[in-house]
Amino acid sequence: MPDESLSAALEREHQEIDAGIRAFLDKLDAGSVDADALRETLAALRRHIYLEEELLFPPISTGAQMMSVFGMIRGHGEIWRTMDTLDELAGGPGGPVEQDALREACQRLSALLIDHNKVEEPVIYPAADTGLAPEQAAELAGFIASGRMPDGWVCAKAGA
Repeated sequence: MPDESLSAALEREHQEIDAGIRAFLDKLDAGSVDADALRETLAALRRHIYLEEELLFPPISTGAQMMSVFGMIRGHGEIWRTMDTLDELAGGPGGPVEQDALREACQRLSALLIDHNKVEEPVIYPAADTGLAPEQAAELAGFIASGRMPDGWVCAKAGA
């Protein structure tokens, strides 16, 4: 990420997550359930939500960005609950899978992300490039490069 802006790095993560969901759905349509790949994609999405809620949103959530950030956090809750549903549907290793329900939940997640990203990318992400103090920008860049979400962390609106 050395020459990449923070907003571009965040958008790249969106693209990688979207590609993981598409790949899972493609395999599902071909009759294969790659639960491990789905779990990896969901873990990447949870980590992405963590970095937004813990590193990006707090310093930009005042003034003009306040309502947009509030909307993003509310959207994260719905996304998170949909991921929990996908986890349940994918089952454990070798567990039974209801493919139609799994497909429907995965498509719902994809639709939620499309709507969410339509606002987040043009409205919120530019603030990552212009609205952070240098140390905040460095912390966010470091986390994007190699940070790990703490075990057990859930987004603010996961239960609401």
